[in-house]
Amino acid sequence: MRDQTISSFLEQLAARVPAPGGGATAALHAAQSAALLAMVARYSSGAKYDAELMSHIIAETDELRGDALTLAEADETAFAAVAKAYGLPKQTGEEQEERSEAIAAAQAEAARPPADVVRLALLLVSFAEELLPAGNQNVITDVGAAAEAARAAAVTAQLIIEVNLRGNAAPGVQDEIEAMAAVTDEVTTRADRVIAAVRDKVSG
Repeated sequence: MRDQTISSFLEQLAARVPAPGGGATAALHAAQSAALLAMVARYSSGAKYDAELMSHIIAETDELRGDALTLAEADETAFAAVAKAYGLPKQTGEEQEERSEAIAAAQAEAARPPADVVRLALLLVSFAEELLPAGNQNVITDVGAAAEAARAAAVTAQLIIEVNLRGNAAPGVQDEIEAMAAVTDEVTTRADRVIAAVRDKVSG
């Protein structure tokens, strides 16, 4: 995926295939957020800026961008496994039971990459908060764009988690859904604050 052109990825995304889908787009939202934050930090050089802070943000967001791409690839692999499970035979009662178990297991695995995307989005929002007052104000709108991309990553990923784990009665699963929903809510709240602050700055 990381070596595809944007055009070829979008063509594949638009096709009638199980993956890539929403989970991959969530991870790519996160990757774009990380890239924007790194760009703002790189523009924030010179005596008037905190060089140590900018160096830290660049290193972290460059790494997070790579992590997000890895999660996009992991999501595509996981959903291929879900599709394979749905394609298992279901003629006999035993086959139906085995198929149901395989689907549940594959969906549980498919919820892991988006859960990591939600956690990654929270880190990205925290970097946006740090850059908001400290970064180059000439590119401050890109901090807002990064916050919005992180917000989109978290909300999209949370939807994928809920779809995959709905009805899963395994111990702790529903608690995990609620815990990730709380993180997503935190991401959206903090991202909205960053975006509002950027708008205030831009409006003067």
